[in-house]
Amino acid sequence: MTESDNELVQLCLKENASAQKRLYELFASKMNGVCYRYARNGEDARDILQEGFIKVFTRLKSFKGEGPLEAWIRRIMVNTALDFIKARSKNLFDDEEKIDVKNHATNPEVMNKLQSEDLVNCVSKLPEGFKAVFNLYAIEGYSHKEVGEMLGITESTSRSQYTRARTKLEQIIQQRFKVNEYERV
Repeated sequence: MTESDNELVQLCLKENASAQKRLYELFASKMNGVCYRYARNGEDARDILQEGFIKVFTRLKSFKGEGPLEAWIRRIMVNTALDFIKARSKNLFDDEEKIDVKNHATNPEVMNKLQSEDLVNCVSKLPEGFKAVFNLYAIEGYSHKEVGEMLGITESTSRSQYTRARTKLEQIIQQRFKVNEYERV
């Protein structure tokens, strides 16, 4: 944790309103991106962000300063997003479509033309369970064991859901690319 992060945390713990506002402004944009990756839409992302920052401020006294403040806040946002998803869905994987991963091949030409904004948009189209596993493993960098623990599934279920999520994501990307090609003509 940087000295300025430490000072900011200490001021926030003293309930300094301007420090709390600075902390929010410093991290809100990045954390909104995190929340959006797990949400169905912008409204859900804003709800997750708001609930996440409430948790940040109420739990700030538990921040030990052993790592970057941003990483600590990110973890809270991810956990808040997962709680949001779990509250909405009894079983994250009930509505998942069956996807044939054996007969699926990635078109490298499509993948090379993909912009990061397009990828985020395509990830948002994944079913809830796929999106949660994909984000936790591929974006946040958790292991399948950790993903399983966070979602209440086995490590092997996390692996298979990730494989299915990738396959579905590639299908979404290829479909989107084809639509865009026709629109350009």
